[in-house]
Amino acid sequence: MTPAAARAARGTIFLERARVISQQAWEARQFVLRLAAPRCAAAAAPGSFVHLTCDAAIPMRRPLSIMRADVRAGWIELLYKVVGTGLAALALRKVGDELSVLGPVGQPFSLHAARPRTLLIGGGVGIPPLVFLAARLCEQRAPAWQPLVLMGSEVPFPFAARSSRLSVPGIPAGSSACMPLLEEWGVPSRLASGAGFPGCFPGFVTELADAWLASLSAIELAQVEIFACGPTPMLQASASLARRHGLPCQVSLEEFMACGVGGCAGCAVSVRTNEGPAMKRVCVDGPVFDAYAVF
Repeated sequence: MTPAAARAARGTIFLERARVISQQAWEARQFVLRLAAPRCAAAAAPGSFVHLTCDAAIPMRRPLSIMRADVRAGWIELLYKVVGTGLAALALRKVGDELSVLGPVGQPFSLHAARPRTLLIGGGVGIPPLVFLAARLCEQRAPAWQPLVLMGSEVPFPFAARSSRLSVPGIPAGSSACMPLLEEWGVPSRLASGAGFPGCFPGFVTELADAWLASLSAIELAQVEIFACGPTPMLQASASLARRHGLPCQVSLEEFMACGVGGCAGCAVSVRTNEGPAMKRVCVDGPVFDAYAVF
């Protein structure tokens, strides 16, 4: 982030006392948390995240990607999986509880009108930014946008999957499971898993994406851009997939963070730039980067 960009960001990151509106538990210790945080909701963008306090007794905040944001109602929604004491404490928060939320933080995904066939690939708790991106595309109501959301998980998905009613040419036969929320928005989605869940593609989500991309004509392929978030091996596979098909690709990285606002540089990663290799902070220089610069 340039000094000018850093100065500009100071007016878009807010510290709020957010109130728990709802907390829904899913299998595999996954939770969807909705918080009343109007200032964060108003400034959030797909790819940005919040840095929140899980419990008063735990001083270190936890970074969580924003899955949805309703500007009018003033809430944000987060998906997380319990790993460690911090998120275990967060899972105990009840409706009406207050949490300290710092956000939205980070550089979001960038859409390009010349690439209207947006392929959104999410893995595990990397799903939220892609749901947010799909929501933003729906809000724009531009007929040119043609999003396809592909999600992968080796544990049960944090929603009740069902068979899709939206046809997607090029998707392998038998891969019919979808995310109902996206289906309601008119956004086609498909699920992948090696766990044998009904209707899911039996393999990695990037393999499902590869099959769909291989079905496109050269003209259709020239309209595709990939957006991905998930575990590092999945992001590496997404970058390789983009290279094979000659496509631009943006990835949202997941890293451990301490301050979450660029001060400690504990989340720095090596990124290739026009001037050579450079260390960039995932929290404020990212979390979204050009896949070719990182992998």
